This record gives sequence, C-alpha cells and structure tokens, in this order.
Amino acid sequence: MLEDLQMIYSQMGFVLGSWQLTYIAVAIFAGILLDRWGIRKSLFAGILVIGLSILLRYVVTGFVTLLLTVALFGLGGPMISIGAPKAIALWFKGKDRGTAVGIYTTGSRIGQMLALGATNGIIMPLTGYSWRLTFACHGVFILSIALLWWLFAKDTPAVPAIEKLSTNQLLLKLIRLRNIRIILACGLLIFTVNHGFSNWLPKLLETRGMTPTLAGYCAALPLVAGLPSIVLIPRLVPAYFRSRFVSLLSVLSAISIILIATGVVPLTIGLVIFGIAAPTLLPMSMLILMDLPEVGADHMGSIGGIYFTIAEIGGFLGPLLFGVLVDLTGTFLAGASFLAALGIGIAFLIRLLKTA
Repeated sequence: MLEDLQMIYSQMGFVLGSWQLTYIAVAIFAGILLDRWGIRKSLFAGILVIGLSILLRYVVTGFVTLLLTVALFGLGGPMISIGAPKAIALWFKGKDRGTAVGIYTTGSRIGQMLALGATNGIIMPLTGYSWRLTFACHGVFILSIALLWWLFAKDTPAVPAIEKLSTNQLLLKLIRLRNIRIILACGLLIFTVNHGFSNWLPKLLETRGMTPTLAGYCAALPLVAGLPSIVLIPRLVPAYFRSRFVSLLSVLSAISIILIATGVVPLTIGLVIFGIAAPTLLPMSMLILMDLPEVGADHMGSIGGIYFTIAEIGGFLGPLLFGVLVDLTGTFLAGASFLAALGIGIAFLIRLLKTA
C-alpha cells in the first residue's frame, strides 16, 4: 500500500490512528442517538458505515482519500461498541447479563484473530495478493452482515420513555452522579493500562533478546489466555462482589506488568496472569455501569458514549506516555512501573463506589 499510494510511514501512522480521533469526537452523540433510535436502527447504521469505510478503500488514490475512508470507520465504530452493551442491558438480567457481556467481549477478540488469519492465509491468495480486492471482500462481507441484521434483528422490549432532556442536560445529569464519575475514571485508567502495555509488549520482549517473530507469538499469549476468563468471570462473580473483584484484577494486572518487565519469574507466568486479569477489567466495569440504578437500560447508550469517549483518550495516551518514559529513562521498566501504578490506582478507585 505504501508503494502503490506513494505514502511514507509517518503518513500511514497518522491514517491508522485517525479513526480513534473520529471515534472520540462522535461517541457521546452516538450514545445519545442509540437511546433515541433504538438498537435495530443504530446497529444497522453502524455496520453500514463500517462496511462502506472498508469497501471505499478499494478506490483510494493517496494519503488524503485513504485518510478519509479510515476516519469514516470512527463514525460507525461507536454504534457497535456502545450499542452492544445497551442491547445486553435491555435484553438480559442477572447472570445472563454477565454471560452476554463475556460473549460479546470475547467475540470481538476472536473476530480480530480470525480476520488477521483469514486475510493473510485465505483472502490475499484468492485475490492475487491485491490489497484493493482484499478490502473489497471485507467490505462486501460487512455490508452483508448489515443486511442480515436489518432483516432478522428484533426490536428490544419496550422500556419506559426517556426524559425529554437536551443533550447537554442529559450529559450533565449523568456526569454529576458520583458512581458514574468513578466508573468513567476507571475506564480511562483501564484503557491506558491495557492499550499502553499491549502496544509496547512486543518491543519490550524484543529487548529481552527475542526475535521479532517470537516476540509477536509471545505477545499473543495474553489474548488466548484471556478468552476463558472474559467469558466465565462476568457470569460467575455475583453483582455485590464485582467492585472487589475488579480491584483484585487490577492488582493482578499491575503485578503481572512488573513481572513481565523485570523477568523475575518465567515469562509465561506473567503473560498468562496479564491475559486473565487485564482484559477482564472492561467487561466487569461495563457490568457495574449497567447495573447502576441511575443508568439502567434507558440511559446505557448515553452513558456508554461518555464512557468510551473518555476511555479512548486513555487508549491514545497509554502508548504515548509509555513511549515518552522509555525515551526519558532509556528503560522499559519506567513505562511498565507507571502503568502498574495506574493499575493499583484502579484498585483503590473502584472501592469508592457506593452500592446499595
């Protein structure tokens, strides 16, 4: 792509991060629309925009056109990442809600792994290694999913009417609530830790003498180790114990980061602990948010928009701050220690929640 589009690495790096900027800009308003449009229309619109973003990459001619198509992805993304939790809040209760959160979180991780494997192993050979045709195949597949959703998805059960508040009034009402502010702060820190460490993990492993290939395989171990915990923990942990369990997972995440960075124990142990603990923080925090009586299914879209807007800021800052600390100190331990400290911060912060 770089050669065909006559782009340099810095331009491609900007393109790859552009969708997150779009996401942050529109997520709150996407959440408001979700509450007012309903799940069926909102998820269809999100899938449609994502499909168009992928399909249009077939016709890009250079930096600007590629940037626009990738940025478009950020307009559809919030409808999915916010819409899925709202659908779960509407359709499921009790343990079933925990199971559903675990499944949807796991599904995105499995889909990511399958997409990476299928792209290089199946689609690229079938298209004669044409990146344009490969994007076209992905785009058509996603648009097909949008059509299937529109044809077969059912509307959610009726819920009480949402208060007729302006966007600003609704956002202010939600943000003033103490428990919500705590969960939002935790979301910021969770994304900072997860994105910061996961993005730099392959390079950290290379500094310990691994080849890039081996480092890539080892960095994928937490993805695999986390699948069972993401499915089982949200279901098995009772609602009254969730905040304490998030605190425990946060401490384990911090410990695993230090273990991996220092090498004081076999690497596999640290990677497995990180894979079990860190990725489970997101679905657990979303469950706590859904179950807050101030939120409920009515406002899950709106508060989900706020949550992911703030959290994605952490997703951007995590890798950045880690890299800055490495530059300043010349060691990866500084960045790892910073993220571990944030993990401990999550553990203390989540215990401030006031529950009935």
